[in-house]
Amino acid sequence: MVNDNFFEQVYEIARLVPKGRVTSYGAIAKCIGTGKASRMVGWAMNAAHDATPKVPAHRVVNRNGLLTGKFHFQTDTQMQELLEKEGIEVRDDKVVRFKELFWEPLLEI
Repeated sequence: MVNDNFFEQVYEIARLVPKGRVTSYGAIAKCIGTGKASRMVGWAMNAAHDATPKVPAHRVVNRNGLLTGKFHFQTDTQMQELLEKEGIEVRDDKVVRFKELFWEPLLEI
């Protein structure tokens, strides 16, 4: 990564997550060389609504596939709705087939 701004580095990785796939806060943190900063990646996702170009923050979930960031969207169901629009099934706030749909930035880019 050339960008030295942490949030922008996070956004650059999040923008690469393909439609219909998800990644985790920790996977993004590891990808940018700050493996223990998954909580900070969460803060970045919380602030992503102001970023340009747009950041698909709905594709970033916790390490178990839980939609822990859902309360930072306009409604508490918007994150799930956006994922479902991309063909991702969510049940009880958790991505179904999480391991199969997981996008590992360290391996994919």
